Amino acid sequence: MLVLLAHPLHGQAPSSQGPQEDEPYHDFRLQPLEYFGPVGEGPDPTSLTEVHIGWFGPSDPAHPLHGDLWTAASQAVEEVNEAGGLHGLAVRLIPRWSENPWGTGVGQIARMVHQDHVLAILGSVDGPGTHLAEQVVVKARLPLVSPVSTDESVNLAGVPWMFSVAPGDHIWAPLLARGMLARIGEGDFALLATTDHDSRMAARELLQELAALDRGPVLRIDLQPGVTDPTPELKRFGALSPAAALVIAPAGDGATLVRALRDLDFTGAIFGGPQVGRRLFFATSGEAGEGVVFPLLYESNGATAERFSQRFRERTGNEPDWAAAHTYDATRLLLQAIAQADLSRVAIRQALIELSPWRGVTGIVEWDPTGQSRRPVTRLATIREGKVVPAADHRISTPD
Repeated sequence: MLVLLAHPLHGQAPSSQGPQEDEPYHDFRLQPLEYFGPVGEGPDPTSLTEVHIGWFGPSDPAHPLHGDLWTAASQAVEEVNEAGGLHGLAVRLIPRWSENPWGTGVGQIARMVHQDHVLAILGSVDGPGTHLAEQVVVKARLPLVSPVSTDESVNLAGVPWMFSVAPGDHIWAPLLARGMLARIGEGDFALLATTDHDSRMAARELLQELAALDRGPVLRIDLQPGVTDPTPELKRFGALSPAAALVIAPAGDGATLVRALRDLDFTGAIFGGPQVGRRLFFATSGEAGEGVVFPLLYESNGATAERFSQRFRERTGNEPDWAAAHTYDATRLLLQAIAQADLSRVAIRQALIELSPWRGVTGIVEWDPTGQSRRPVTRLATIREGKVVPAADHRISTPD
């Protein structure tokens, strides 16, 4: 969390009336983000023949990591259209993407805004892409709903158009830190992390939580994303033989690291971040992924969740993972906001705020003052026979 710390002036004792040295001077998460600009911008509602929603992400259902997200968003849109659309108009999801978002991504988002006349944008599929889209919507003034980014800095940028549905790193990290320490006791652990943006942010949050508990890794190994053979880097890990490995990496890289650890005959506990809970991890880690423990971001409970899962299975042949479920919720929440508002971007933003708290298949979506979902993560999960199951013995209480 970004805070400004208050320090006494040189040579003066701290005032007993002001904040103490170890207290934050200002917590940006407590400051509501408001919009005071013009309200009539965007496409003329009377000229619309469809309701366009932007999708900043891959639109190929076969994409190994992000295809399920496109499928889940498309499913939510189809359900609304089957019920009659919004304001008498059909809804269309407008995809734009670049495999090099920081190179040509800005242009793709600008086209969505100015050529496709989208009323809001869903995206992106990771933290960096969401940061990029955020830079555009703050100038274009339209809502951006992030389905899966857990990077808390996205909502600390002071952009009143930004909403994040997935629990941030600061929400799940305390649970994972305490759960790991409860399992290994006084044993050592090593941190294996890739250097991509999202993994660096997640690792930083975890290390802060562990430091508050007076613990830290006996070894840290940083690897480049896309590593195919991490065996040379893991030699130091094998020499130390720690009780546990903490793997913070994207789903594919995480699977590579876990397989490499098992190939080194490591029999200790393996813990991971939410990316271990992605379907790509299950599909590529195989038997090596069995028993890995990670935060449980989604449990399919209730009739609505089962209907979503059943239809998703019919389309893909697979169970939806937490990212697909959060994408479905983000899309449904945005569609409901448009249904509640008139067809203006400012009204849609206000409706998103007023709908909180809102119940989806992932649970309650309730915004904190910055537009970040504050839904707690209270359970850890593990993998058994290729499926995610709650790790009941890892239910750990965390401070409020």
